[in-house]
Amino acid sequence: MTVHLDVADGIGTIRLDRPPMNALDIAVQDRLKALAEEVTHRDDVRAVILYGGEKVFAAGADIKEMREMDHAAMVARSRGLQEAFTAIARIPKPVVAAVTGYALGGGCELALCADYRIAADNAKFGQPEILLGLIPGAGGTQRLPRLIGPSKAKDLIFTGRQVRADEAGRIGLADQVVPAAEVYEAARAWAARLAKGPALALRAAKEAVDAGLETDIDTGLTVERTWFAGLFATEDRERGMRSFVEDGPGKAQFL
Repeated sequence: MTVHLDVADGIGTIRLDRPPMNALDIAVQDRLKALAEEVTHRDDVRAVILYGGEKVFAAGADIKEMREMDHAAMVARSRGLQEAFTAIARIPKPVVAAVTGYALGGGCELALCADYRIAADNAKFGQPEILLGLIPGAGGTQRLPRLIGPSKAKDLIFTGRQVRADEAGRIGLADQVVPAAEVYEAARAWAARLAKGPALALRAAKEAVDAGLETDIDTGLTVERTWFAGLFATEDRERGMRSFVEDGPGKAQFL
């Protein structure tokens, strides 16, 4: 398999394994979609890590494969490409990308699908499609400006330049920068904390934020209000409030 799923302690690690650069060919894309659907429905997975290994996250699409595709072939495939990445973005659980080495093109777009990005100090991000006479096709023109703002996103997309970890941190493309040897453990620590949290409330929070970014504020507030009221019917809400009253804040156990 080119992508593996390992589950332990409530954390599912989706690990790219297509050496040397984890190129995102069609088989990898389809496997990512299948694993996104699997972790979505598995009750033993409460948080997810996207990881490419110690050396590289993903250096982009498989250019050799793409070069053989004509216009008709890409028209037929482009929806499947986007659907694979959207499936990752819509996992209704906390998702963190642990980025080492290159996260370029589709690799950067995959990292954008996470809720949080922890980058190695040797990481490099970029959308170099323009250098091939193309534009990003797996969500980069949409998710990148939503994350870092349109002018910064246009700079990266127009020039195709690579961004080192320190700059990625400054512009909001990386949320945390750590030594390369510590990336996966930092991601596990982030995921482990949330894996112990209230699963339904975390799902509601993620869906409310994501839905609100796609609409006007009044509609977003309606989404928030609906989720907020709905959580009053859950055992997690009862457990959390009971613990607060009896034991003080921050001591509830949700597992």
